[in-house]
Parts: sequence; C-alpha cells; structure tokens
Amino acid sequence: MYTLGEAFGVVTSGRIRHEHEARLDVTGAEFTVAVGLSRLGHQVGWLGKVGDDELGARILMALRGEGVDVSDARVDEAAATGLLLRESRLGQPPWVSYYRTAVRLAQGNVPIDRIAASRVLHVSGITAALSARDAMNAAIRAARTAGVAVSVSVDYHDQLWPDLREAEEILSVLACSADVLFVRQSELDLVKPALSGDREVIVIRGSRGASVRVDGVRHDAPGLSTPVVDRNGSGDAFVAGYLSALLEGLHPADRLRRGFLLGAFASSGPSDWQGLPTRTELPLLELDT
Repeated sequence: MYTLGEAFGVVTSGRIRHEHEARLDVTGAEFTVAVGLSRLGHQVGWLGKVGDDELGARILMALRGEGVDVSDARVDEAAATGLLLRESRLGQPPWVSYYRTAVRLAQGNVPIDRIAASRVLHVSGITAALSARDAMNAAIRAARTAGVAVSVSVDYHDQLWPDLREAEEILSVLACSADVLFVRQSELDLVKPALSGDREVIVIRGSRGASVRVDGVRHDAPGLSTPVVDRNGSGDAFVAGYLSALLEGLHPADRLRRGFLLGAFASSGPSDWQGLPTRTELPLLELDT
C-alpha cells in the first residue's frame, strides 16, 4: 500500500482568542490512512514533504513509530512545516484555519518503482487542493501504467476551494481516475461523472450508514452509535478500515463495517489517529459490532 499527501502540525483548543490551553498533535488525511493500515499489519509507504523543523521531525517520528515506511519522504530546509488551528465549539462543526507554507511535493519526488510494486495507491482531494497536484497525478499515472489499483477519497473542504467550479472540475477528473472511490453523500454532485462505470463507489452517509456498489451489486452497512469526542479524522480512519478489509479480500459489507469501526475509534478521542486499533484488538472488536 502506498499513499502521498501533506501532513501538518495541529493545534486544537476551544475559542482560540480566549483559551489559555491547547493541544498539539500532527495530522493529515493520508497520514491517518497510513497509520490506520499499519496498525492493522499492512505494509504502508508514505510520501510527503516537511520542513526542517520540530513539527516536521515530529511528523516523521510519529510515522516511523507506527511502522510506516517514510524512506521516500523529503525534508525541505528552506521552508516550514504547515500548521492547522482547529477550534472546537460545542454543538458546532470545528473551525479550521490552514497555515500553509511553500513545502510542496514535486512531480520529481514521486518514486515510480515503489508505486508500481504496491497493491493500492491512495490519494485524496485534499492533496489535489494543496498544490501537490502534479505529484499526485504523476503517482496516479505510475499506478495506472503498472496495473496498481487507485483509491481516491474526494474529501472536499470548502476552505481549500475558493472556486466551486474549479473544485468540481478537478475533483471529477480525480474521481474518474479511481478504481475505488470514497465519497460523502454531500459530495455526490461534485463528482457526478465518476458515479457511473464499474469502479467501486463507497457512499458514506455518517450515522445513516454507508453503501458500496461492487460488480453492479449494492451492499449496505449501518453506522455505529458510539460516544464522540471529535469527529476529525473519522473519515480517513474509515478509508483505512475499508482498504484494510479490501486488501484482505473480505466481503463488501464487512469492508464497510470495518471502516465504521475504525471511524468510531478515531472519533472517540481528541486525536485523529492515536486511538486507532491494532491488529491484536481487531478480531474482538469486530465480533462486538
């Protein structure tokens, strides 16, 4: 399994202008997917670029500690690692402010041979929005040439796309490149051209469950009712759970259930990824769902 994208430091607090305490962590859409898969025993490579600073060191240290292969990762000595400010407000979606920098993956950073040796390449719409589009497209072309399955999570965030029409154009093309496509119910209109054809389309409806179309047959699974501390990261954790079950050849409905299980674990704590289950925990957890 191989993935690429941007990782950030993340500072989470209540109302930023008034709080005196905050929580520091690291995060990223593909970061969480990589950790989730690695904890379940899969070999995962992550390609990203960080600054030559403490946040960059923390990102790479966290991934190494989770068993993710970061040998392709790059450190940019001339730029700083990006940062998110996440404001958590009771009863409201979190407010997120992106402090982006000049740290960007380039097309020349993409290891064609490593991607060709993988079973699945996973990318997200966040990477498409964060100016790493050329690198992402190069990776997709490499996967296509080598017959490697391409997994895409639409992951639309309006803060990253000032122009909705541009988002529709770029995300539709990205979604059409997928063999496995993850799309939230609210994103369906953005990627209409990708909803036909023989690709595996997973539609995520949150508490109302999810469905997937495989070989023309629809499969459904209900969502899980579990305590929620912070939903950030739950969508990426769902992707990790689904892809894990896909790699293991499980039934489509079981793939959805594993996705919801990992999503529930991500939502149960303040970190996007630290609470994700291990392979040892997984059989008992799946028996309970």
